[in-house]
Amino acid sequence: MSLPAAQPSHSQQSLTVRAVLFDMDGTLVDSTAIVEQVWLEFAERYRLDYNEILRTSHGVQAGDTIRRYAPEGADVVALTAELGEMERNRTDGIIALPGAETLLKALPDDAIALVTSADRVLADIRMQAAGLTMPTTAVTAEAVTRGKPHPEGYLKAAELLGAEPADVVVFEDAPAGIAAARAAGMRTVVVGDAGGALEPGMWRIPNYSAVTVKAVKDIDGGHLITLTL
Repeated sequence: MSLPAAQPSHSQQSLTVRAVLFDMDGTLVDSTAIVEQVWLEFAERYRLDYNEILRTSHGVQAGDTIRRYAPEGADVVALTAELGEMERNRTDGIIALPGAETLLKALPDDAIALVTSADRVLADIRMQAAGLTMPTTAVTAEAVTRGKPHPEGYLKAAELLGAEPADVVVFEDAPAGIAAARAAGMRTVVVGDAGGALEPGMWRIPNYSAVTVKAVKDIDGGHLITLTL
């Protein structure tokens, strides 16, 4: 059964899908201050270009960023573990994006998934700190062999939910995550203004405060979810 394309409704857009996938940091959870603080400490320790690290690290697994920037001979595994522990111990200032809690509660749990470059422990900590319920289906860093911008995580989440990529929408904020969603063949809603220019099959919202949901069961027992952005 093919799904209807997005249709304009006054100044809004509506799209109908069978599954909804969310990134976490910057998409559901505002953890910017902590992330930037950890990377600043890393950059200062090794006299690296902090701004360049920030430009390329957002949405990417920490180990991939460390592997890219750490000096030759550095213990990447140990550094990744150390920075991960720093992130897990810092929760001050973590909040949910406006409307995120309401949207998650309005969506059927068996039709949504979290797909994050954080590991499961960190994801649980940040979602709890933000007051958000973790979806039953979550694809975290340890569940994939290739992190964003590779599409593996999004494709795996769609498979776990029993949805075809063309029937999925992804909410993302970072260029690496957007690239992963697009490579997976999924429609993409960019949250915030850091994702670059929009292409066909992409939308942009500042947050979730104006997003509404209507979810109904189809004849196959799955869900038809209409999101108005």
